[in-house]
Amino acid sequence: MTEKPPSSDRHFQRRQKAAVAGLHLPTAEELLRGMAFFREDLAEDIREYSSRLSGRVKKRKRTGLELLAISLDELAVEPSEDSVLAVEAALDLIEDTQGLPVDECRLRCRFYRAVFGDGQATALIAGEIAHLASGDLSPAGSRDLLWRSLGWAAQSRVLDWRRRAGLSVQRSAKWFEAEVRNYELHFRNVITSSTADKPEPQDSSPEDLAIATWEEESREHQTQPTDGVVVISGIGNEATADGKRVANEFAKFKQRSLPLPGMPELTGIRSRLIAEFPHALPVVDDLLTGLSGRPKVHLGPAILLGAPGSGKTRFARRLTEELGAPYELISCGGLNDSAIGGTARRWSSGEPSLAIMVVRRHECAGPVVILDEIEKIGTSRHNGNVHDVLIGLFEPETSRRWHDPYIQAHCDLSHVSWLMTANSLEPIPAALRDRCRILRFPDPGADQLPLFASRILERLYIEAGHDPRWATPLEGFELDALASVWMGGSLRRLEHLVEGLRDARERARRLQ
Repeated sequence: MTEKPPSSDRHFQRRQKAAVAGLHLPTAEELLRGMAFFREDLAEDIREYSSRLSGRVKKRKRTGLELLAISLDELAVEPSEDSVLAVEAALDLIEDTQGLPVDECRLRCRFYRAVFGDGQATALIAGEIAHLASGDLSPAGSRDLLWRSLGWAAQSRVLDWRRRAGLSVQRSAKWFEAEVRNYELHFRNVITSSTADKPEPQDSSPEDLAIATWEEESREHQTQPTDGVVVISGIGNEATADGKRVANEFAKFKQRSLPLPGMPELTGIRSRLIAEFPHALPVVDDLLTGLSGRPKVHLGPAILLGAPGSGKTRFARRLTEELGAPYELISCGGLNDSAIGGTARRWSSGEPSLAIMVVRRHECAGPVVILDEIEKIGTSRHNGNVHDVLIGLFEPETSRRWHDPYIQAHCDLSHVSWLMTANSLEPIPAALRDRCRILRFPDPGADQLPLFASRILERLYIEAGHDPRWATPLEGFELDALASVWMGGSLRRLEHLVEGLRDARERARRLQ
């Protein structure tokens, strides 16, 4: 929780710096206002608070406080949600609370449980922040607390759904606060823009965040007819020779309602993806959470950012396959002009935009377009710029009435999903990054070597036309040999190593 304090109050700022330096333990109210944890670490804050309160309780030497002291000591050793619940249970058993900060302790425990991923506790904290806002004498401070309260309320809804869907909720305080900040920013933009009577600005998603805003979710429900979507309403200049040719080419799609991919059961998809990509658990949960509660599959523009060979391209493909959505995988190495947005029919090389071609190929209004290694797109503006085209396609309003130069009419491409991979963000313009969720795709770890090596070996045998049973389990000495040269990282490199191991196996088999 390292964001700037909600007000310019110098006293708050001094105490904020002291908390970060480990010189001040924030009060429960200061945490509600957005102050950082002690030393900017949830576990450190829990240990410091429980140790201090335990010492205070023990000094009381009062009957009935023994269980609370024991619970606080255990919390200092093991800062977990279960230990926090044990402290709250001990508080309920105290009959004489005189002189003890029971209310402060309850509120702090509730705050801890919220950051651990408890949706109900998060909702209660949202109410506490709103109550704090109602008593704040500073208009600016009251507004900051109001946005913060709404952010926590939105977060509580997401956490509740994750628990019911069986998704992971206990990740980290940094992850929790990043999501809350994103909701906070959304409500701040909505409220301030509406009071100023201006169009609502486009939200920018933080790099570590992968969660849809309420606005996006409600819009998705409103614009997805269950019977399908008409992508091509008409053909422009249909009376000309070129117009007639294009009209014949798209006669099958004109005024035709095309289906949208229905939402499958997500729990099974999560299990299968985690089994195949155990190192990508946060990415799996972030993407599936954004799909929860929607009748149709639609992914907002997202970039999977990771090192070469980490498996992000295969993950993007497997995700769309599991979702049952048609897709096209496009290498961005050769994309260096606005051909992705379509070229005029008057040219011999005229063709529809990439999204229209994918819609036509799959006869679906909501396919997924996977742009592989988007940072390799050329930046020349000789014939237009791909980034400029993508920015237009990523905006809901412009994509809903996308003017295709080949069809010469507006087309509804708002249901097309865009999923991208990148090895680096630097070459990607900020305007494009701001319209995408950027998800850090982790490197595989050395502890996952047996799983990945076995699967790669099985796939190599299948690709060679052999029965997968030929891929007998790897021997211990084979795994040791692989582990000595692969300590995690690129799966592409691991594949080369396993391929060499397979060849050595086959040579040994032939000599027998």
